[in-house]
Amino acid sequence: MNLLESDVIWRNGRLATMSAQSNAPYGLLDRHALVVRDKHIIAVIPEDELPTQHPQQIDLQNRLVTPGLIDCHTHLVFGGDRAYEWEQRLNGVSYTEISQKGGGINSTVRATRDASPDTLLSISQQRLQALMDEGVTTVEMKSGYGLDLINEEKQLRVAQQLARQNAIDVSPTLLSAHTTPPEYHGRSDHYIDLICEEILPQLWEKKLFESVDVFCESVGFSLAQSEKLFAAAKQLGIPVRGHMEQLSNLGGSELVARYHGLSTDHIEHLDEAGIQALAHSQTVAVLLPGAFYFLRETKRPPVDLLREYRVPMAVASDFNPGTSPFASLRLAMNMACVQFGLTPEEAWLGVTRHAAQALNRQHTHGQLAAGFQANFAVWEAEKPVEVIYELGRNPLYERVYQGQATQKQSENEEMQ
Repeated sequence: MNLLESDVIWRNGRLATMSAQSNAPYGLLDRHALVVRDKHIIAVIPEDELPTQHPQQIDLQNRLVTPGLIDCHTHLVFGGDRAYEWEQRLNGVSYTEISQKGGGINSTVRATRDASPDTLLSISQQRLQALMDEGVTTVEMKSGYGLDLINEEKQLRVAQQLARQNAIDVSPTLLSAHTTPPEYHGRSDHYIDLICEEILPQLWEKKLFESVDVFCESVGFSLAQSEKLFAAAKQLGIPVRGHMEQLSNLGGSELVARYHGLSTDHIEHLDEAGIQALAHSQTVAVLLPGAFYFLRETKRPPVDLLREYRVPMAVASDFNPGTSPFASLRLAMNMACVQFGLTPEEAWLGVTRHAAQALNRQHTHGQLAAGFQANFAVWEAEKPVEVIYELGRNPLYERVYQGQATQKQSENEEMQ
């Protein structure tokens, strides 16, 4: 191949490509190299086919290389925390009692509304750094704790600022339909109207988000309200996704499939009809084991049926203050294997290739292949399973974003 002097060869690696074209587990290639040009991979070639002389070469010393991790479902930007509420629950206080005293999601809404943009940026940066330190190079961030035009915009602008000041791709999502805010108590239809007529079009015009989400549930919004939101999004050409079938089965995943949505998330109560719909629409099923664990749920997502119908399964942290306060995608991968029965390879596909599809980035992210963005992670590990097996130790050696090496893990440890 014809190389430019500016091309960088990352040579002598064990590449877990996660390629859709490979039959090998993890798409694994021993003694291969990545050739990077202008932020993208232009070739994946065997070590013995490399030119003997090239000005820019980096020896990976047989380390494991994977695509950069993709966390496709987070609520990363919010004010305050709910640690005290968790303690109350563990001491026997019911969620209803906590909520009646102003707790629950509305306490996070108050804290987010009260927080300045600078405060939100500062605390969100710490959470994001924890994900980046584990090899995450792409992250989705939802609004949904502002619940009015001004504060939903504030959340999304903080997400935008995080993207500007970090070496990471951010996929912002509008989740104004997270819950009904206090000022609309008993008037959820009117609140959906506000989203459809004001919040959605105004923030879309400002290019502050990429997709629209809704919490369709008995304690959230009805199927009819969710469809009204999806119809408004469709008129503007906005992709949709949904928090569906977490606590009950309202048919939300079938609704997402009818609108050819990007993903349906949680899905513990998903049935076979919903799975068939997802298979037909190529919608990704996003598993969120952190919330399952934290809420001590017992009904697992229908993983066997998802496999049978070949529905792509993604895995995400669902980082949020109320039900999954874990800024660790490696922990989510481990939980997906232990609690949901995923194989380690399925968990890896869930944070690479399938997570990319859930964010509509399947042609540019989530694989080590020619034409893909040069986002990858280098690990002090021989096999991919090692990365998610021992959680007390971080095996990340180096994180690479758009072809540029970011701070090595060893350097992070020296700074602490």
